[in-house]
Amino acid sequence: MLAEKRRSRLLELVRASRFASLPELAERLHVSESTIRRDVEQLEEQGTAKRIHGGVLYAGSSPKLTHFEIQDATRWAQKKAIAELAVELIEPGDTLLLDGGSTTHEIARRLVGQRLHVVTNSLPVANLFASDPNCDLIMIGGSVSSRLGVVMGPAADKMIATLRVGKTIFSVAGITEEGFFNNDLLLVETEKAMMRTANEVIVVADSSKIGRQSLTHLCKLGDVHSFVVDDGISDGWKEKISSAGVKLLVAKPNEDKEQIFES
Repeated sequence: MLAEKRRSRLLELVRASRFASLPELAERLHVSESTIRRDVEQLEEQGTAKRIHGGVLYAGSSPKLTHFEIQDATRWAQKKAIAELAVELIEPGDTLLLDGGSTTHEIARRLVGQRLHVVTNSLPVANLFASDPNCDLIMIGGSVSSRLGVVMGPAADKMIATLRVGKTIFSVAGITEEGFFNNDLLLVETEKAMMRTANEVIVVADSSKIGRQSLTHLCKLGDVHSFVVDDGISDGWKEKISSAGVKLLVAKPNEDKEQIFES
């Protein structure tokens, strides 16, 4: 069996069961465990599988959850760099509330296999952690947006209000001197509930969102604790964010492990 075909079959097996051990995969594919390890390394680089103690977890998007299949290639490097830097804010055992969005999904993908308590209103994010034995997962209930792949609305807000989390992470559609904005009225109300229930609020967004005003105002710049962005942010905006009392973290795309903690 050719390597590419074998890896495709390996991914099908892991996706079907959500988790598979190395001996099981080796037996099913009639190859050695060392070959399986090399294949999994390749799949990890592609972001579709995750090696954990005892076996392999599926880490790709579900075929039924296609919200991130079409990506803006010109910004994807920035989103990945932001995600890589944002995960450095997460510690083992943390209780996280993760919103939807492609950048947040990239963060979640990098956290699979870690010992965490995860609360989310995102179907794709929940899909990542559903079979992770290291994660305690809570899915927010409420009205589902098929367009965004998230749960939001009054029922979701009411449930969030009963919870307490250490950190909440969400992305935004626009950032101006007035603060942070998003496009959906119901989603913004749910994100406000997320902010109220968290000890620490972390916003992640690529620099193309800066200077853009969206439909609904979410909060002032100084209402969040940390802002993770790529290095397309201008010096003027660095000053505005830092002056608002926000910890600014700037990620450099396409440079392995090159990251800047501005303040």
